[in-house]
This record gives sequence, structure tokens and C-alpha cells, in this order.
Amino acid sequence: MTPLHSAVHALLRSGRVAMTLLLLASAGVAHADNGKAVARPGAAATVEVRMKDVDDVYAADAVIEAVRQATVAAQLSGAVTQILVDAGDRVKQGQVLARIDTRETDAQVAAGRASVAQADAQLTQARLNLERTQSLLDKNFVSRAALDQAESNFKAAKAAADAARAGSTQADTARTYAELRSPIDGVVTRRLMEPGEIAAPGRGVVAVHDPSALRAVGNLPQFVLPKAAGATRATVELPQLGRTFTATRVTILPAADAQLPAGDTPGVTPGAAAKILLPIGRTRKLVVPESTLIRRGELTAVNVLAADGRPQLRQVRVGSAVADGGIEVLAGLSDGERVLLNPLAAR
Repeated sequence: MTPLHSAVHALLRSGRVAMTLLLLASAGVAHADNGKAVARPGAAATVEVRMKDVDDVYAADAVIEAVRQATVAAQLSGAVTQILVDAGDRVKQGQVLARIDTRETDAQVAAGRASVAQADAQLTQARLNLERTQSLLDKNFVSRAALDQAESNFKAAKAAADAARAGSTQADTARTYAELRSPIDGVVTRRLMEPGEIAAPGRGVVAVHDPSALRAVGNLPQFVLPKAAGATRATVELPQLGRTFTATRVTILPAADAQLPAGDTPGVTPGAAAKILLPIGRTRKLVVPESTLIRRGELTAVNVLAADGRPQLRQVRVGSAVADGGIEVLAGLSDGERVLLNPLAAR
């Protein structure tokens, strides 16, 4: 194999030229009768246009969602006094996001502690009374009924003290709800309330999501479901960003749910429009490498090698991209024609 042929195969292995079986000649190489490669100065690398078996792909409109997202809601009523984050801010799990007016809960905490003190005092008095009655009974100064009454009063006081402590603990817990904390590490999606608004149990205040785990969710028509059943691979396109991702996991529910690679999606946020490209079979298409195309505005063309060996510019109509860096040709080329791999070489 000549060094030039080795270079061509290296390009094939690197993925820059996807048509592995379609390369017929390389730049500056001609084939003599003895089968050895002979240099032919001025020649350009070409590829023969052939029909190729490729994936039949269905493109489903989709929306990017976060796999882990949460709406941090209030658990008590009160005016929002502070919103400490804004949309786009990164937050840590447990970080305070907002605060609610605590005057009412502070009063409840104070009342709970006072109730505990009162109940403890009554319990102490009931215990002393029980001990005194027991001593008097031993000396036959009181009846057995008096002791039973003292024991009943002690048990009632003990139960009241336990209830007071439970109420105080409940008030202390409610006080902690005045600080709304992030349940996950992530990014603030949006603020749902502003300072001065009245929070209520269950009403969202701040929404957060984890940007390291995103997925595209789209709907599939009924006729696609039988073909897509058992699909294990898909591609997610983000047209607005001009980016494409290979899904790490595909779920048909029957709606397509393609999970994007973890930690590899900067600039992609929940709500972004996307397309899920889901293989649903195999079909034959006329395919050329992407590198053969010349794009000038709305014009798409290739340099076709004519019978006299000279390149001729020809407009083509192309379809969607296929695997291995190829693109479907809908019109303008025929099976067996040869096009320049580097269209600028004709200049």
C-alpha cells in the first residue's frame, strides 16, 4: 500500500470520510495495467455515489426536560420576606432559597414553650401530691381512695406534659419551614413568587433543576409504535443551538424519552425545542459524504466528475443526515456518478 493510500484509510478510521466502501481513487493516484498505483498530478479525490442501506429514521418533535427537578413550595402561610436567588443561579442541596415572615410562627414557638413550662410545673405538683398521699396512707391518715385520686392526677399531669412537649416540637418544626431550602444540587429555573407576596402551603416559590441529567420527551404517532418497539438508540437534535447528542437511554412509553449524556450539555436548558431521531427500520438511500457538499445560502451543490475528467458544478437537493457522516441525496445525482471529496479542489 502506498503512503497516500494509508492516509486515505486513516481518514476513514477517524470518521472524516464515512463512505468506507465507496472510495474509488485518491488524490494524485492512477492505476496502471500492472495494478500498481501511479501518480497522476492534478487529480482530485473522488467518491462514487451509490445506493446504501441506512437507518430509516422518524423525527419526533420533543421538549427538553430535567430528569431531576423540583418546585420548592411553602409549607406555612405568611408573607415572603426574601428571595435569595434568581433564575440561572447555581445552588447546593440545603441552601436557603427564600424566607417567609416568621412572626406568627415565633409566637407559636413561644406559646409552645410556655405550655411546656406550665405542664412541667403541674406534673411536679402532682408527683409531690402523690408522694405525700402515699406517706399519709402508710400512717392511716387518709383512705385508699385518696391515693387512687392522687395517682390519677399524676397520670393526667404527665400526659398533659407530653402533649405540651409535642406541641412545642411541632411549633419549632413549623418555624424551620420559614426557610425554604433547595432539595438538590442544581440551577434555579425560575422564581414563582416575589417578596411581599403571600405564601400558602403547597404554593411554589422557587423552581430548580439538575442540569447534569436532561432528557428529550416527544410523542410518537400510532403507526410508528410497532416499528419503534424495543428501540435502544436515538439521536437528539437541538436545531436552535446546532448541536446533536446521542441518547444514553431510550424509553418508549409509548412516548419517546431520550436521555442526554450526563454532564455534557452546556447551554441546554429545560423547555428547549428538540427533535428525537428514532431509527425504525432500514432503507436504501443515495448517500454522499457531508464533505462533498458546497453550501452557499440556499444553494447546495457538488462537483461532479464529467466523462472528460473535469469537475462540473451541479445543484442537488439533500435530505437528512445518516450514520457515518453521510447525507441523503434526494435529487441531482444518479447512482454511480463520481463527486469530488474536496469540492474546493476544483478551483
